[in-house]
Amino acid sequence: MERDIVIELKVMADVGLVGFPSVGKSTLLSVVSAARPKIADYHFTTLQPNLGMVETEDHRSFVMADLPGLIEGASEGVGLGHQFLRHIERTRVIVHIIDMASTEGRDPYDDFVTINEELRAYDQTLLERPQIIVANKMDIPEAEEQLAFFKEQLTEDYPIYRLSTITREGLRELLFAIADTLDETPHRIKPVEEAPEHIVYKHQPEEVPFIITRDDDGAYVLSGAKIEKLFKMTDLTRDESIQRFSRQMRSMGIDEALRERGAKDGDVVRLMNYEFEFIE
Repeated sequence: MERDIVIELKVMADVGLVGFPSVGKSTLLSVVSAARPKIADYHFTTLQPNLGMVETEDHRSFVMADLPGLIEGASEGVGLGHQFLRHIERTRVIVHIIDMASTEGRDPYDDFVTINEELRAYDQTLLERPQIIVANKMDIPEAEEQLAFFKEQLTEDYPIYRLSTITREGLRELLFAIADTLDETPHRIKPVEEAPEHIVYKHQPEEVPFIITRDDDGAYVLSGAKIEKLFKMTDLTRDESIQRFSRQMRSMGIDEALRERGAKDGDVVRLMNYEFEFIE
C-alpha cells in the first residue's frame, strides 16, 4: 500500500491576534509575555506565528499567538495568504488588533470588516468563535475621534478595549477580558473541514524473510535480506550475541523450516560465508 501524505503544522494557541501588518500585534505579545518577536517599522516583519505564555494578575494563564499580518485577498493566497489563515483554525478566541490612530492611512472600521471577510471566505465557522476588538495606539491624539466613529459604524455588539502598548494603558483590563472569555469558551473547537483523503494502492509482494536452498555438497543455505542483515549485526566474538541471533532465527521459523526440509542434527547450515551445525 502506498500513500501520499501531506503534513501541515498549525499552532496550538488559546488566543490568536489578528490584524493588518504593523497594527501592533507583535508589540502586544512582547509586552504581555516572554516572547520576543521581530518588531520593525515595515510590513510583514512576522512571517511565522510567535507564541507566548501569558499570565494574568489573578494567576490565570493562556497561550497567545501573534499571527502573520492579514491583507485583503488572503483567503485567495494574496500576501501571506493561507500561511496566516491555517494557523487561526486552532485558536479558541480571536483578538482583533486595530490601529485606531490610522497611522498607515487606512480606515479602522474597513480593516475590521476586511479581516472578518477573509476569515469568512476561508471558513465561515471561524466567525462563530468569540471575538474581542482591541483599539490600539490610543496614546495618539487622533485615535479618540477614530474610536468614536468606529463605534458608530459597528453593527454588532463586540467588546472593545482601549489599549496603548507604549504606555500600557488598558493592558490589565484586556488580559482579564481575554481570560474571562476563555473560561466561558469550550476547549473543543470544530475543525475546519479537511479535503477528502486520497489513497493510492500499489501492490507490493510481501518480503520473504529467508530462503532455504541446498548446495551440491548437501549443506543447507540460508539467504534473504532480513536474515543477512541480522547476521551482519551479530558480534560472533560474544556468546550473548550468538545466543540472541539463535533466538531470532527460531522466532523467524528458520529452525522449523530446516526440519521440514529434512535437516537433522549435525547437518551443515551455510549463511553468507559462514557455516554452522544444525542442532536439535
